[in-house]
Amino acid sequence: MADLARSMSDETDLESSLERLTAAAVELIPGADTAGILMVTGPSEFESHAATSELTRRVDKIQAELGEGPCVDAALEAEMTHTADLRSEPRWPRFSAAAVEAGVLSMLSFRLFTHGDESGALNLFAAEPGSFDAESMHVGGVLAAHAAIAVLSSRKELQFKSALASRDLIGQAKGMLMERFAVRAEQAFQMIVRLSQETNTPVSVIAARIVEAGPGRN
Repeated sequence: MADLARSMSDETDLESSLERLTAAAVELIPGADTAGILMVTGPSEFESHAATSELTRRVDKIQAELGEGPCVDAALEAEMTHTADLRSEPRWPRFSAAAVEAGVLSMLSFRLFTHGDESGALNLFAAEPGSFDAESMHVGGVLAAHAAIAVLSSRKELQFKSALASRDLIGQAKGMLMERFAVRAEQAFQMIVRLSQETNTPVSVIAARIVEAGPGRN
């Protein structure tokens, strides 16, 4: 577990971090044959990440198409979802039948995070019934915490980079307006804000349009 944490901290790419984590999940969690991460990016929008097998991708696709299943429940509602035998599982009748046909009988899912319309779950699959025990749930919960940290850190980094890019664009736009209309920086910014309010358009979008238009066309 310590080796996994160190290896993930060295990764700069989110997908690579998640691939390390799901591979570790199969190795460390008793009963797990395959693993993956399902992201819910919007209403009825699902993405399969870091699948350790084609079976994981197939089961994720089934859940996305049907809109039901333990991974969906874990991503959207429950902290953890466990089913010992899909052949007798009443909660998701359509998914259960399709998953059994695909070759999955046991599943264990952990919610990673929920933020607005986005959420995610770490999912474990087994070909035999009753594959997951208390130790599986304990180790899976620890790995899910690692995955959640990786995803949320990546989101914050993207937001930070986006904020820096917006700030740079606004600075460029202000400079162009200052030169074009011989005004001070504060006045140039107020011009951008007024355009934003009058057109109901974000300040960053107004700034991007000014920069794109170029000198003399503002």
